[in-house]
This record gives sequence, C-alpha cells and structure tokens, in this order.
Amino acid sequence: IKHSHQESEKGEGVEVVKNEPHEDPVHGPGQFTEKRVHLSSKLPSWARAVTPRIFYITEKAWNYYPYTITGEPRQGCSFLPKFSIYIETKYEDNCGDSENIFHSDKILGDHEVSFLDIAFDEIPERYYRSLEDPRFFSSAKTGRGPLREGWRQHTKPIMCSYKLVSVKFEVWGLQTRVEQFVHKVIRDILLIGHRQAFAWVDEWCGMTMEEVRRYEQETQEATNELIGLVAPAISVSEVGQPTATHSAPASAPSTPLSDEAPEFLAPPKTRPRKKSAPETLTLPALRERAGAE
Repeated sequence: IKHSHQESEKGEGVEVVKNEPHEDPVHGPGQFTEKRVHLSSKLPSWARAVTPRIFYITEKAWNYYPYTITGEPRQGCSFLPKFSIYIETKYEDNCGDSENIFHSDKILGDHEVSFLDIAFDEIPERYYRSLEDPRFFSSAKTGRGPLREGWRQHTKPIMCSYKLVSVKFEVWGLQTRVEQFVHKVIRDILLIGHRQAFAWVDEWCGMTMEEVRRYEQETQEATNELIGLVAPAISVSEVGQPTATHSAPASAPSTPLSDEAPEFLAPPKTRPRKKSAPETLTLPALRERAGAE
C-alpha cells in the first residue's frame, strides 16, 4: 500500500476501490482487493493508438496466504478485451529450489523460468535508491542484512515467492511484442517491490493486523485524493463475510504499459498533498494517533 501511494500523483496512479474479507470454498478465508491503475500518459505511442484517452486497468486480487491469485485467464481489461494477465503466487520457506510447485499442466508448454535476486539483479538506474539496496541495508529490529554474494544459500530464515505469470494479448501484429514487453514490466515491478519489502522491514515488522488494516485505510483514502478522485467509502476490516458459492471472481491485474518499466516506480516527487498519508508504517505514530482519538 505504501508502494502504491508512492506511484500515484495527480490524475495517475493506483485507486483503491475495495479491500475486504473474502471466503473461498477451496482456499478458505482471505482478503479481496480491487484497484484501478490510471496510466494514460504513461503508455507508449503504439499502445495509445489502441486505447481510449482516459485509460485504466482494473486489478482484482485474492490473498489466501500462502497462496494468492491476481486476475483470471478468461477475462481481460475492460478496454482491451483480448488482453489478460493471470498470476498465481505461492510462498515457501526455502531458497527457490522447489520444482513445479504449482503442479499445473499450464507450465508444461512454452514457458521460461526466471530467478529474481533482490540483491544483485540490476534494476534501471533511475529507480535505484541506496536506502532500498539490500546489499547495504541492515535491519535494526531483525538484524537481517546486508545481503552478500551467495545469500540465497546461506541466509536463515529465508522465503521464496514463486509466481506463475500468464500473459495474453490476442491482437494480430502486436501479440508477440506486447506479451514480451508485459513480461519484462512485470519482472521489473516484482524485483523493485520485493527489494522495498525487505528494505522496509523495520517499518512493518511487529505490526498487529489491526494496525495493518488501519494503515491501509488511511493510506488508501489519501492516495485516492492524491490522484484527484472522489474517494469511495473504503471498508477495511477482518469481519468474516458469508462463504462464497464459487471460487475467486474474474479480472485482469494491473500491468503498467510504458516504453520501459513504468515511470511511476520512480522515487516520489515532492508535491503538495490534499490529505496526509503516513510516510512510513512506523508504529509509534499510529499509537499516538489512536491515543489522540
């Protein structure tokens, strides 16, 4: 949620529509989120030619940790019905050595296995921030970091996020170009996002779930105002909902399209804000605010 806030500015960014509990008959209780990623000005010229002037992609995701779903393979973006992205994620406490963790026939065809190293894989220079470099970051709360060569084999504890990413863009003349491009963008987003998750550990480590939900709601409302939208009533809670009669509904997740990795992954610009959002997840600030209320 902090990452989404940093990506957003006037007219563009991540609008949060829903954030609520969801019960799935197969995966059990989880959290459902729906977002709209507004990115008209960030599209390359070849993409703007086939999209409306005002453009956003809807992302729906279901988090049943340690398993998550983003999107649905049979339904795509509302403005690009032949474009879809589907991502399955599983988390395991190992260094990435599990074979065919998804046990799916979907990965038996044309696919590529890519290993992402949050410490030593290169990222575009304009997205680099020394404070978010795992090679130099050291956590005051957990003692983790900095990460050295060979950290994946020797670091304890360790977790791997396995992702099965499927991209489809069934438009003659553009299919290969767009699908390869989107895979590259997703890889860059995952690499940068997981670097930040590691480097921000002292901000979120030790939070209670109540504090997490409070931070989400405050920051979501501030982000929606920052984009310049009339903020919807965002309900963030853990109260159980009636059991769904079907599995997770369908949609396509957000994948920013730009000539390279999306510009809104750059460090946030200095700009006035209509509503204040927490700059970090620091607990004392939340407790002080709660006491004042």
